[in-house]
Amino acid sequence: MNIVTKRALVFPGQGSQVVGMGVDLAAAFPVAREVFEEADDALGQKLSGLMAEGPIETLTLTENAQPALLAMSVAVTRVLAKEGGFDLGAGAAYVAGHSLGEYSALAAAGTFALADAVRLVKRRGQAMQAAVPVGTGAMVALLGVELETGLAIAKEASEASGEICAVANDNGGGQLVLSGHKGAVEKAVAVAAEKGFKKAIMLPVSAPFHSPLMAPAADVMAEALGAIAMTVPAAPVVANVSASAVRETETIRTLLVNQVTGMVRWRETVLYLKEQGVTEIVELGAGKVLAGLVRRIDKDIATRSVGSPADVEAFLATL
Repeated sequence: MNIVTKRALVFPGQGSQVVGMGVDLAAAFPVAREVFEEADDALGQKLSGLMAEGPIETLTLTENAQPALLAMSVAVTRVLAKEGGFDLGAGAAYVAGHSLGEYSALAAAGTFALADAVRLVKRRGQAMQAAVPVGTGAMVALLGVELETGLAIAKEASEASGEICAVANDNGGGQLVLSGHKGAVEKAVAVAAEKGFKKAIMLPVSAPFHSPLMAPAADVMAEALGAIAMTVPAAPVVANVSASAVRETETIRTLLVNQVTGMVRWRETVLYLKEQGVTEIVELGAGKVLAGLVRRIDKDIATRSVGSPADVEAFLATL
């Protein structure tokens, strides 16, 4: 890492999946193919074929999207190491990920073995889907709403409906996601409109993620994580639920369980990284969602997304 750049690596969450992800990477770099093959073997399914060929409806299922995105992020990380000698511990001051991406960050930083990581997130996806009957929950994105207002809207909607509504994601740039019982979330949209916030987008999700309704999934993940060997990450991870850095494995385990029902504090995560002196945030994996969110939160932080062979070449040229 050069003297003037303090870098953080970030890893995307669910929603960044696309059919064809990883195909060019696997064609260009044998180490990427090895990652996808290892993920296939660990899961006992042809995940790489689903990533390459779809259909998108099957790839988007939570239990498939989560291991696919993790495998993609780890593949990019290993390509950078193999092709350019990029050492994560030396080349990054911090790692972080958005929801599922926190597992990708930990796998990339060596806390989880790849096989364990893909099995964990597949289990996580299944548990999150099973926690609430389909149609019971909902999620909505509110635009132009900051956290304090969003918390007040969720509280008012919960009290009016007698059901659960909570802030699931504070993505920054005035983008909040609320999650909970369908009726409570719909009430929140009405409350937001009464307060003058007209932009509300119901999200096409199958469960109310990052809300107290996910408690059964948190119990499943507590058991699953308890059975997995963990190693201290090569760089500190900035956890979703605390928006602060941690390296101690038992703390990481606890925070990952809390993350299932807790808020993804992405805006605070980015601001924390800036406070620690980070000047560049590099997104590794599918898409460019996180780089876009970082720019909305703080335009002074340089951003880059690395997911294709051309991206790999361009990033390695800067080292």
